Amino acid sequence: MIRLGPWLAYSAHFHIQQQIDSATMFTVASRRILSTAGPSSICGGRDGLASFLPLRCMSSIPSTMKAAVVREVGDAHALKVENDFPTPELKAGQVIVKNQYAGINFIDTYHRKGLYPRDLPFIGGQEGGGVVAAVSDEAAEEGIKIGDPVAYSVFGSYAQYTAVPTAKLLPVPDGVGLDVATSCVVQGLTAHYLTTSAHADLIKTGEWCLIHGVGGGTCQWAAQMAKLRGFKVIGTCSKGKADVAKTLGCDELIVLDEVPGASYEDYESVDIVSRVMEVTEGKGCKAVIDGIGKSTMDISIGSLAHRGIFISFGNASGAVPAFPVLRLIGKSAYVTRPKLLDYSVDRAELVSRADEIFGWLKAGKLNVSVDCAFPLDQAAEGHLYLEAGKSKGKVLYQID
Repeated sequence: MIRLGPWLAYSAHFHIQQQIDSATMFTVASRRILSTAGPSSICGGRDGLASFLPLRCMSSIPSTMKAAVVREVGDAHALKVENDFPTPELKAGQVIVKNQYAGINFIDTYHRKGLYPRDLPFIGGQEGGGVVAAVSDEAAEEGIKIGDPVAYSVFGSYAQYTAVPTAKLLPVPDGVGLDVATSCVVQGLTAHYLTTSAHADLIKTGEWCLIHGVGGGTCQWAAQMAKLRGFKVIGTCSKGKADVAKTLGCDELIVLDEVPGASYEDYESVDIVSRVMEVTEGKGCKAVIDGIGKSTMDISIGSLAHRGIFISFGNASGAVPAFPVLRLIGKSAYVTRPKLLDYSVDRAELVSRADEIFGWLKAGKLNVSVDCAFPLDQAAEGHLYLEAGKSKGKVLYQID
């Protein structure tokens, strides 16, 4: 009996058939020793491949690369493009990915501002997609090959190359473009855990779910996934994004005025709680998925059903302020503040979620809207666009 490694088994599940023309794509055959590799080699450090056999590596990987770097926290212009940032070295259990796309997410802006502190300097981003450019011995044993199309979520994706542990790699199946695959890693996986796990099964098939901001980003995915789970969905969106929101299958759509220059809607322009209670015949929603934050906290709590759960996962309008737990006693309600890392704790959970998402994509059950792709040289502009609330879908960097 042939035993497949975890990567091969996962790849086989999606029927990935990769035909790689080594004569045109690669100039270094696998296991070739780069005896002249010096201190700047990304494939094994000071002694290059000779010290870490058997590594596989594209000879075209440079010692420095283009990257969007934060050296001091601040506004979007704190994100500076540098053309000579050191290319990451390949370490045991890793691959080097040559990025074609990097996803732009609100959490990236929180890191840039210092709201979620990181050690300085750092390369922005934590979501990317591209092709494998170098593999370690451990990665090769799992069946990972140079040229494999992959997506991933690790820090440092706003760059031409990123070192990625094999446990964080997702092979991209045939029929799914790298732009779409990149889009699904943070937003898709976040929407998946929000609609399948974060509610702790306090909402059942046929019950109501309120999702804020379905006109863009993560909650476009969440609205569709909630419907696939059998929930009845009330979505909120701005007038400028209503055309997109109407395609998501929400049972009820509450359209709000816009806040000029903001990434969220005017949540005081409509009495949302009253409308929710009208739609649900006074019962409220068993789950509220809220990535808006400060502006919607009271609305979300007020819209809950008896023993419903308020799922607060974002801060688009500002962080949710502290509030007394006694506010929840009227409906014996629940509140949670989850994050993706706690819902992808190991490769099995990560693969399980990606498996279902890619399956829905291939079956045509999910519609993914890629709004636009900025060249990496316009790093600041990408963040400004997202923070201004202009996007009607996923915003990416395209990396040359």
